[in-house]
Amino acid sequence: MSEHATSAERPAASLARSTGTAAKRPPRRSLPTLNADGTRVVLHPRPSPGRFLRRRKVVGYALIALFVLLPHLRIGGRPPLLIDLVHREIALLGAVFRPSEGVLLMLLGLAVALTVFLVTAMFGRVWCGYGCPQTVYLELVFRPIERWIEGASGHGRARQGGEGLGWRRPLKWAIYAALAFAIANVFLSYFVPTELLWRWITGSPAEHPGGFTVVLAVTALMFFDFAYFREQTCTVACPYGRLQSVLLDRQSLIVGYDAIRGEPRGKAGKAGKSSASGATASGLGDCVDCNACVATCPTGIDIREGLQMECIGCAQCIDACDAIMTKLHRPRGLIRYATQEQLAGEPRKISRLRVWIYPVLLAVVLGALGSQLAGRGDSELWLLRNDEGAFTELGDGRISSLVRLKIENRSSSPRRYTVALDGDPAAELLMARPQVEVAGGASAEVSLFVLAPFSSFRGGKRATTLVVQEEGQQLGRLAVTLLGPERASPLPELRP
Repeated sequence: MSEHATSAERPAASLARSTGTAAKRPPRRSLPTLNADGTRVVLHPRPSPGRFLRRRKVVGYALIALFVLLPHLRIGGRPPLLIDLVHREIALLGAVFRPSEGVLLMLLGLAVALTVFLVTAMFGRVWCGYGCPQTVYLELVFRPIERWIEGASGHGRARQGGEGLGWRRPLKWAIYAALAFAIANVFLSYFVPTELLWRWITGSPAEHPGGFTVVLAVTALMFFDFAYFREQTCTVACPYGRLQSVLLDRQSLIVGYDAIRGEPRGKAGKAGKSSASGATASGLGDCVDCNACVATCPTGIDIREGLQMECIGCAQCIDACDAIMTKLHRPRGLIRYATQEQLAGEPRKISRLRVWIYPVLLAVVLGALGSQLAGRGDSELWLLRNDEGAFTELGDGRISSLVRLKIENRSSSPRRYTVALDGDPAAELLMARPQVEVAGGASAEVSLFVLAPFSSFRGGKRATTLVVQEEGQQLGRLAVTLLGPERASPLPELRP
């Protein structure tokens, strides 16, 4: 991060040295929301209408609608996205991933990570500014409600101690609590099936104290986040800002201040208007030091200090600065979407090594994921490990070996399975039921016993093969190693 920030500030510093002037800046703070004495700066950013705010509203409200509706849609009998903690599975666009499918889960995680790398390398923190639920709900729902109830508060600062608010602040908190409860339940519907969640909401807490506690805890966390913690989720808790020093390069698209055009700052008025190339007639840059970009920033930073970890790319500073430039009859774009190279006066290079490597790797991972999904059937078989009680010595000279089998039915309808020995006439298979019925989307663990003569064991082991059939069709063959005693002779046969 320090490398990016320093390079972005370098044009302004060199320009200030060449003109013999230095813009006055407030003392730097360790965090934009932290005073020098350690107290918090409570932000109430002033919204700046403009083309980017309109676009964010369209995208944000569409995402809210999708976020609310998605858990109620169905693809193959399941929601398009469900991280089902109850049944320990992930449903994604009709495909189901379970903990046993480590390769598929690894490929899915790699695909998500590579997509994030590619989007960030190309478009910077566009996700943070336009798509992140934290940003969308805070800037398009909670803060507008606050402004509606409490009113605007000057240049984006809070009223000290809630002076003059009276009943308005408790009303705001009551609305926040109701919204937090609603959002918490929508959020939980991505982790708990909607039918079960609805029973948690409508039923008595005594019937499901665990579920009620989860709903209550998530509601409290949502209220704490949007009523108090707010932008600190982005600046303190979220790791994505700290990763951008690795994910971004000097050709990534960011929100940046054109220091070459804007410095040195000063209030020249309309008479001092300039072209897009540099200083005004009075020798000052285009920046009039109005601080409109600071007053509108939802994380409290000054974009003129260069690229910073706390910038979420929301473009509110662009709308604020463009409005000032329009009033002063100066070209817009003093603050704009650009790369660090463009802000330094160099052309943008879209084609570079990482924007070729990321798509190639993503294509390979998606191809492998698609191949794995296409090759897997509706049923899956596993042999489970026996830690204790693997065999029993019978009185007739045979050994009863325990075999644990797991059968998973990925289809939506119930299916029946049968298990038999293949090509082993000396052994006998014992099961509690001749058929195993497994419900759709469920799994079952089957314990069976293979009886074989003691003489057929070598070194405490014996090989055999199980054949599993599904509805009369062979599903798979499993090579099984039976465990038995390692001594040279069996126990004496018991006689009456």
